[in-house]
Amino acid sequence: MITRSQPQSYTLADIADRFGCLLNGSPDTLVNTVGTLENGTPNAISFLANPLYRKQLSSTCAGAVVISSDEAARCPVPTLVNENAYATYARIADFLCPQNAPQPGVHITAVVAEGSEIPKSCQIEANVVVGEGSHLGDGVVIGPGCLIGANVKIGKGSRLVGHVTVLDNVIIGKRTLIHPGAVLGSDGFGFAPDNGRWIKVPQIGNVVIGDDVEIGANTTIDRGTIDDTIIENGVKLDNQIQIAHNVRVGEHTVIAGLTGVAGSTKIGKCCIIGGGVGIIGHLNIDDEVKINARSLITKSLKGPGTYSGGLPAEEVSRWRKQVVLFRKLSGKNR
Repeated sequence: MITRSQPQSYTLADIADRFGCLLNGSPDTLVNTVGTLENGTPNAISFLANPLYRKQLSSTCAGAVVISSDEAARCPVPTLVNENAYATYARIADFLCPQNAPQPGVHITAVVAEGSEIPKSCQIEANVVVGEGSHLGDGVVIGPGCLIGANVKIGKGSRLVGHVTVLDNVIIGKRTLIHPGAVLGSDGFGFAPDNGRWIKVPQIGNVVIGDDVEIGANTTIDRGTIDDTIIENGVKLDNQIQIAHNVRVGEHTVIAGLTGVAGSTKIGKCCIIGGGVGIIGHLNIDDEVKINARSLITKSLKGPGTYSGGLPAEEVSRWRKQVVLFRKLSGKNR
């Protein structure tokens, strides 16, 4: 479980100086937490990054608001002006509400195989199993109920929150965060047809996770059939995502929940993929591609741009009329 340290108070002048903001308002105001525009209290810092929340800005009681210069005049409380308000807020939130440092030690109920390497700075919680030959870097935290297979490597400062399964030979980089229920290194879905039956294809590749990756709850990443499944540095995966065998996800790509990526597809760097997207196998998605939610991708996407598929919801009678018109256009009305 991720726990946060007890709050410590700072002046707005301290915050502005530390995070490169222009302060408008009392420099001596004390803050020690964060909050929303709607529910923020005088000791909390909030933010405005989406104009949809301007109405809440006008009545906020937060101690200060992180905001861009073109919105600052609308704010009734002190402002911390920065043109990248959302990212600045994220850094401030992490500063005011930091995670607790690891509490070194191995819980009495943990099972650690001989031949594994666990530095004294690691935190191994209850009912963890660590397989033979596995190596953990300094400051790694393994939460309760995690299964770490044989010959696994986990880099310095990474954290498995709890009930994470990491199967044999998987490699995880530094400062990676993996949420409960994630499974790394399960067999890919590979079967060869043979006279009406299916013959299992051995999945002998690996899973390699880079540095500064985040993997959401119940996300599954299958090992490669022969070559490895690779998640590059800085990738962020939401909850309940399926990454099939031999997929490669490029640096700093983000993928929202319920998306499935079929085998051997290559996704470029800095892509943004919405929720519920389906990507069939053996495709190439170029760098800086954006895919809107609920799209089905059936061919490779060349060059940066935004791609969309699927039909947004309509009032039911309007939707039925559109279906009738579509059938007429396609010549299939009966």
